[in-house]
Amino acid sequence: MRIFSISASRATEIVSGELPEDLAGLHLPAADYLWLSCTRAELEHWQMPLQTALQTLCKLQLLDLHVSDLLNAQLPSRFDFTSQYDLLVFRGLASANAPSDTPASHPLKHLPKRGGPPILRRIDTSAVGFVVFDRVLLTVHPADHHLRDAYAGRLLATNGTDMATNAAPGAPDSRSTGARGVPANPADLMLRIVNQMVDAYLALRRELSQQLDHWQAELLNPKTRFNNWNALLSARLSLHHLDEICEDQRAAIQDWIEALKSWPEHDELLNKHQRDLLHVRSRDVLEHIERVLHHVQRLEQNAETTVQMHFNAQSHRTNEIMRTLTVLTAIFLPLNLIAGIFGMNFEFIPLLHMSNGFWWAMVAMGLTAAALVLFFWRKRYLERSSR
Repeated sequence: MRIFSISASRATEIVSGELPEDLAGLHLPAADYLWLSCTRAELEHWQMPLQTALQTLCKLQLLDLHVSDLLNAQLPSRFDFTSQYDLLVFRGLASANAPSDTPASHPLKHLPKRGGPPILRRIDTSAVGFVVFDRVLLTVHPADHHLRDAYAGRLLATNGTDMATNAAPGAPDSRSTGARGVPANPADLMLRIVNQMVDAYLALRRELSQQLDHWQAELLNPKTRFNNWNALLSARLSLHHLDEICEDQRAAIQDWIEALKSWPEHDELLNKHQRDLLHVRSRDVLEHIERVLHHVQRLEQNAETTVQMHFNAQSHRTNEIMRTLTVLTAIFLPLNLIAGIFGMNFEFIPLLHMSNGFWWAMVAMGLTAAALVLFFWRKRYLERSSR
């Protein structure tokens, strides 16, 4: 568990590691607010001390249903609120090669071990819970959540320590604009973390496009035979599931924006500038989610269109083969007729007893074949389509 005390210009970590025994003795500084970050296992194990600490800090506790939501690893992105605090559950990308508390029945785990874009096999999501009080932010995340630690490092770096001291002189700032500075209030801190989670989805766009473009090239190449249909189906299912995740995220942020509009205009803890900043950040997060959603939907449409083009091309090639075979059959059909006539068992057949009758028959058959080839060529039945 990690606990941070955040003021207008400085962030300080006051607890790191195991839950302290004197958690109930935490108090709010005069002009600061606290960020309490714990895992689901810690929330489940230390639920009562955390509730006692919240009672001390905020004069209220979490509802039992909201505690259940925070402990539910399969809960989709959603937003809920009470008269005292707001609850946001947001699904973000899980850490690569990190243990997750998500059960193995998660749909994105069903991708085959071989074949298909590796990037789609790396897509896995986990739910992160945010509870926003007036001066306290409680976050509940899965075990080894890299984004929490990464943002905490950036937050501490604003004090001129940690990562800032390790940066090379003159090196460009790797932190995003949304992560710079110290958040003014718990809601601002929550939006910055959510924005970092959405940016992780945006970072997948280039890799997803490259991987699916490779499949499209294989599907449309007439010289290759595509047999990886199971992996393609799994990839399409993964994209569809990612589409549903983005839809839930967008709905949750839209609900948050609507709830933000209902906050009282005259609030001693939130001035007009801070309120406008929350609206701007909320709309920015929503715009990022819509960009991810638009990209995922476009990839789905491209995959579906490519499959249809593949089968249309296969059907076109089959039609060309059948046309060629039909023309060849039509050319040899008169020749078979002539051979059949001269193969009849009649005593008197024209040219049968002539010394040069065989050659006359061959010339007639050759002229007939040449005339048919010329006729079908003029009709473009023997012309290959350009590729």
